[in-house]
Amino acid sequence: MRSCISRRSVLAMSSGLIALPALISSRQSFASTNEAVSIRLDFSPWGIHAPFHLAQAKGWFKDVGIDATFDDGNGSVATVQIVGNGQYDIGHASLGPMAIARGKGVPLRSFVTLFGQNDIGLMVDKSLNVKNIADIKGKTIAYTPGSLESPFLDKFLAAGGITRADLSLQSVDASAKVGVYVNRRVDGVFSSPTFTMAHFVGHRATTVLRFADHGLDFLGYGLFSTNDTIAKRQKVLGRFADVVAGAWNYIFAGHEDEGVRAIIAARPQARLQPDVLRGQIEELRKYVALPNGQGSPALKVTAANWQATLKILGDVQLVPANAVADDYFAPSFLDANVIAQVSNGERPSAGK
Repeated sequence: MRSCISRRSVLAMSSGLIALPALISSRQSFASTNEAVSIRLDFSPWGIHAPFHLAQAKGWFKDVGIDATFDDGNGSVATVQIVGNGQYDIGHASLGPMAIARGKGVPLRSFVTLFGQNDIGLMVDKSLNVKNIADIKGKTIAYTPGSLESPFLDKFLAAGGITRADLSLQSVDASAKVGVYVNRRVDGVFSSPTFTMAHFVGHRATTVLRFADHGLDFLGYGLFSTNDTIAKRQKVLGRFADVVAGAWNYIFAGHEDEGVRAIIAARPQARLQPDVLRGQIEELRKYVALPNGQGSPALKVTAANWQATLKILGDVQLVPANAVADDYFAPSFLDANVIAQVSNGERPSAGK
């Protein structure tokens, strides 16, 4: 499904202000030189889209000189491919698929990491008393071939001393995972806890075993562009990322419901459930920090962080064994002042 957000018009300046250019703020001067920026999101509307729609509603993108247009996606892999083809300025998706595509020659790099840990996991019925991976031996587990969890299944299971032969793996389409699990046709499901856990509330008490806690702690969601776009539009990409990072901080500081309302207002035809969106935002909070560390969007990701991710992906032959971090991410060009202003709910008045 492809849908766009129309920005509200910028308020016209009064004739008095026009006569007094010295009084025009940096925020207003941005408005006279707004740049169009197209963004492809990862999936159909869900909680992770809160900062984009909230910042749009509050006019924060306009404040830093950006006319942002958001299109929904149908999976991180598809978003990576489309942005890699140059059809959008920015992609928002899981950075694992982006790295895999880069390893195959697609000229993409991440310029901001928003979540330090990937959100892949195994969710199982709490009544089964699963405490570790070995406890799923003999259980029926749903998964989706070709999805991001698929290449890592063997390594995840090996961390518990078992193999695929020790359980019954049931292949299902990604769109069917929630229904299959909620209707108790399987004992567990490999998927994204940040998306699915909120759908299980009230239907099935669930325990999560996160991939990130079992040797698969590669980076999570972030923003990326083609190398050409990064080279030519570094300033506008930086301003966009400043606002997104600040909006996440603002939302996580007690404004979750405001983020929920913004998503629903932006996608009124999607029939979204507020409690599910709120639950997804709360679950996402658990995946922000870098492994074994602290953090909040946007994370100060280093070449060492990226090299660790590439090592994990390389171990399962998803990227070349000699992959170098500098080919996969652009060092941060964020503005801490703008991030702080948005984090506090203020209209950003400074930029690059």
